[in-house]
Amino acid sequence: MFRNAMLGALALALVSGPAWASDVDRTNAPERKSLQVLNDITAQVRQYTRYTIFDDVNVAIDDGVVRLTGKVTAPFKRDDIAARVARVAGVTRVQNDLGVLPVSPFDDDLRFRIARAIYSNAAFWTYAAMANPPIHIVVENGRVTLTGVVNSNVERMLARSLATTFGAFSVKNDLKTDSEVREMLEKVS
Repeated sequence: MFRNAMLGALALALVSGPAWASDVDRTNAPERKSLQVLNDITAQVRQYTRYTIFDDVNVAIDDGVVRLTGKVTAPFKRDDIAARVARVAGVTRVQNDLGVLPVSPFDDDLRFRIARAIYSNAAFWTYAAMANPPIHIVVENGRVTLTGVVNSNVERMLARSLATTFGAFSVKNDLKTDSEVREMLEKVS
């Protein structure tokens, strides 16, 4: 179970991955490996048009049971993401533990200011040009959490430094480097 949970937590953090979803009929489909199911779940979340850099979704899978955790900015996103995941071949049940961030003009302003500072910095221009930028900015009651994957420790520290300049109550840096993610995947597989 730990192995599957670790894969789930890392899957959505990866910058690259499959860009398709499987529409296999579940009634006659052979048993799919957790990693295949996880890749399809990741694709479903990424392809959701309302999934933004201000949302953070983590996935754990165990024998077809998927647990969604993290935070999203609106209640309908929570329900839409769970419905998309439930349609993936190999998923038998979805436990939706996604939290919804509170409505707050202060948090909204903080999100946009931090996103602008990070993605307008020359070090992150290539990320800003991506369809799904890899750095996610979760703001809850003035507290910021950075999640996702960056190329190096220098980028991780720079993102944190840029996020601390706007009066947030705290900034938690949960960014992983690409090499850290690869090492974790090698240990798990």
